[in-house]
Amino acid sequence: MLNFERKGNGKETLVLLHGFMENLSIWSDMEPHLSDNFSLLKIDLPGHGQSEIIAEVQTMELMAEEVKKVLDHENITKIHLLGHSMGGYISLAFAEKYPEYLKSLTLFFSTYFPDDAEKKEQRIKSYRIIKDAFAHYARAGVPNLFNPNEKDILEGKIETALKVALSTNNLGALASVKGMVERTDKKHIMENLEAKIVVLAGKHDNAVKTETMIKHLPDRTNIKSYILDCGHNGHWEKPAICAEIINTELLHNMPKHLVF
Repeated sequence: MLNFERKGNGKETLVLLHGFMENLSIWSDMEPHLSDNFSLLKIDLPGHGQSEIIAEVQTMELMAEEVKKVLDHENITKIHLLGHSMGGYISLAFAEKYPEYLKSLTLFFSTYFPDDAEKKEQRIKSYRIIKDAFAHYARAGVPNLFNPNEKDILEGKIETALKVALSTNNLGALASVKGMVERTDKKHIMENLEAKIVVLAGKHDNAVKTETMIKHLPDRTNIKSYILDCGHNGHWEKPAICAEIINTELLHNMPKHLVF
């Protein structure tokens, strides 16, 4: 069983899946801004936080199955599912396998596209570094995931992100990278899922090709998209704004003040 935490007694269950080299603690800045109507279910994904590694190659589908085990354990059958980065890939895999569970799917600084050839090559080249020099890998990569125009303002958040990354089991990180390389195109989920789909993206996101992803979103009434003036980590860079969008789109609660 994956490690998880529940918070709140709201009528709507919001499941939060963190990204690569993260854990369930990353949502702490957003939580105070999320509606009391949510009951939050925060999960440590395999090989991250306090959850154990489940395979040498942790595919998105395999990790989605582990998420469902948590839901079954908690007797939850209807959820709003939100995934950051790798958590978004797992959310798409979950949507493919268990669409009947979903009231909504939120891609949170993530993408439905698979890795292109260049990205796959980068990930494969990183295998040895993650295994043998993980601290160097984390310190080199984490700062680049934030808005480069606000690194002075975000210095504390970058340190927090780095501390979380360094706490990750390097073999868990390696197993997840191997799984991400195997990801397939999930645009068909965006085209066919009946549940509401919300996409939050960053203008300065170096990990996601935001412009291309938004441009190719299917033109469907159940899909809403937002581009924020931030990098890859909206939960740390723009927590209040991200939370208000989630409240508005998932609960139809219009905030009194929403400034972009």
